[in-house]
Order: sequence, then C-alpha cells, then structure tokens
Amino acid sequence: MARTTLFRVTVQFGDCDPAGIVFYPNFQRWMDAASLSFFMQCGVPPWRELVKTRGLVGTPLLEIATKFVAAATYAEELVISTSIEEWRAKVFVQRHRVMRGETLICEGTETRAFVRRDADNPDRLRAMPVPEDIRALCE
Repeated sequence: MARTTLFRVTVQFGDCDPAGIVFYPNFQRWMDAASLSFFMQCGVPPWRELVKTRGLVGTPLLEIATKFVAAATYAEELVISTSIEEWRAKVFVQRHRVMRGETLICEGTETRAFVRRDADNPDRLRAMPVPEDIRALCE
C-alpha cells in the first residue's frame, strides 16, 4: 500500500463564489499545498534547503486532472489524502482525495517532475532522475 499523508483545510468565506460554493481553482491550490506537505511529512527537507545542497529546485506541475463529485462551502473542514500513484524515471504521479468526513468532494492527479537548473542556461529548469533516497522516504 502506498504511503498516504493528510492535509487539513478549513474553507474560508473568501474561498467561495457568490453562491457559497468553493471556487474550483482553490482545490488545485490546496492539492498543490498537499503535495509539498506530503514530502515534508515523509521527512524530505524543504526545497529551499535541497536547492542549496543538491541543486534540486522542487517538483513543478506538468499535468493535472480533477474530478468534482460534491460541493463544499465555508466553515467546512476538508481533509486531503495524498499518495504517490506511480513513479517514473523523472516524474511521478500524485493522487489527492478531498473528503468532508466520509463524503468525497473531489479527487485529482498531478504529474510532477523533480527539476534542477539547466547548467547551460540557469533561467531554465530541467527534469532530473527521481532521487532514490527521496523515493525511499516516500514509499
């Protein structure tokens, strides 16, 4: 079974549209935060440290897919469970499930890459092989 972490969000009034329903981009924002939280909960140092010690800048998003099942509104607590669904040579796929109690609100996948600065052009980022020690911490 894949390692799973939890990230809690309390929906604020400003997270909602005029109908009082969470505005859909907020789910992507919370999944992004849950992605970083996943690595931190697994014991991976913050990206700001890894860029100094190993040149690893972070894990930018390459692709996202989200399926919405139910609505959420302000003052509700949502719990995002996050796990790695698939490891590839340079990228990984994370799965997020957003729950309100026992109710599934939405689920999504993110494809991300580990990246470092390009040696020839430091303004560009280049995918790098998935670091085995980080993968081991996250499995």
